[in-house]
Amino acid sequence: MSLQSTIPPFHLAFPVRDLAEARAFYGELLGCPEGRSSNEWVDFNFYGHQIVTHLSPDECGSTQTNNVDDHSVPVRHFGAVLEMGAWEALAKKLQDAGTKFIIEPYVRFKGEVGEQATMFFLDPSGNALEFKSFKNIDSLFAK
Repeated sequence: MSLQSTIPPFHLAFPVRDLAEARAFYGELLGCPEGRSSNEWVDFNFYGHQIVTHLSPDECGSTQTNNVDDHSVPVRHFGAVLEMGAWEALAKKLQDAGTKFIIEPYVRFKGEVGEQATMFFLDPSGNALEFKSFKNIDSLFAK
């Protein structure tokens, strides 16, 4: 059963410093189809969810982190949970593109409930993204 077909899409709006950079990053690198847009914002289909990049350079970037599995994880971040094959393909695509990772692709919580593949990186405006994958998607919310 696919989680995508059972949950409604979420909507997330966030600041970017430049819409052309956002189009290149989200549209071209991540492969998110572009939706509606104006001179001040662009919608993207982010794995079935709606994200909106709003031109607001003064609001970009965040540096706060918390320790998770001995890594400094950006407090403010978003992303998607992908099937393992899609996660591996995205990790390779990002590595091949020379993406600078905050946290390189790896498996955290090994052998524990919630074991997951994860990676963190920034968009050109300093927004942190995390992509993760679970061997067993049923462990997504397991305690």
